[in-house]
Amino acid sequence: MDQKQIEEIVRSVMASMGQADAAPAEVKCSTVTCATPASTESCSLDLGSAEAKAWIGVENPHRADVLTELRRSTAARVCTGRAGPRPRTQALLRFLADHSRSKDTVLKEVPEEWVKAQGLLEVRSEISDKNLYLTRPDLGRRLCVEAVEALKAQCAANPDVQVVVSDGLSTDAITANYEEILPPLLAGLKQAGLKVGTPFFVRYGRVKIEDQIGELLGAKVVILLVGERPGLGQSESLSCYAVYSPRVATTVEADRTCISNIHQGGTPPVEAAAVIVDLAKRMLEQKASGINMTR
Repeated sequence: MDQKQIEEIVRSVMASMGQADAAPAEVKCSTVTCATPASTESCSLDLGSAEAKAWIGVENPHRADVLTELRRSTAARVCTGRAGPRPRTQALLRFLADHSRSKDTVLKEVPEEWVKAQGLLEVRSEISDKNLYLTRPDLGRRLCVEAVEALKAQCAANPDVQVVVSDGLSTDAITANYEEILPPLLAGLKQAGLKVGTPFFVRYGRVKIEDQIGELLGAKVVILLVGERPGLGQSESLSCYAVYSPRVATTVEADRTCISNIHQGGTPPVEAAAVIVDLAKRMLEQKASGINMTR
């Protein structure tokens, strides 16, 4: 799919939501402002700020402009300098701060109030707390008994597409991207003439839980939006795992199609929604997903 096709899909989806003139969202790259090489390190600098990310720790550089241009071109940890064989204090502190931020988003819970505010039915896997979620991934692949009963009672049966949201390993990924991906996604699926199931939220869910959900509800295609394992300083990345006619006993990982890195610094959520709509349509046409699909 080329860029023009993606833009047309985005315009079509946004038009159905009453935003006919809306242009596809632009990727907000993690660029940084100009910075001059620093010989001193500020203890008062916010380690999560753009200024900290733009900091250049190479002392007495031959070409300062080259370092500034290199620093602008990437979010990677370049131009941080060394103190002998060791990293400089500010570079090390920023590394530790980003690592702590990533750990925090893994351990945080999606607030129940937030789920209710989105109007989503909440169910959970066989996991009861975050510690068990991290140590027993197998239990996160199955719905608890109460969840099975709730889905049977409150969700539409035999949809063409069933959309599921789960916290996964990043709470921030769900709360930061939800409003920009789910409404256009649901609108695009309905505009395509597809029967869309009742969207709901699964707490402590793993990717394979979509197999049980699809089999339980009789869905042709299941789309799972789940928080990715965060990287250093990037805790808002969302993934979409789509699978055709999943079955607990027979579906394997190669049967899934994944769209990852959905966030403002990667694939913008609105654009991702348009791509997912097109993907669901092709899955239904080909009756396949993952490596079984033809391009």
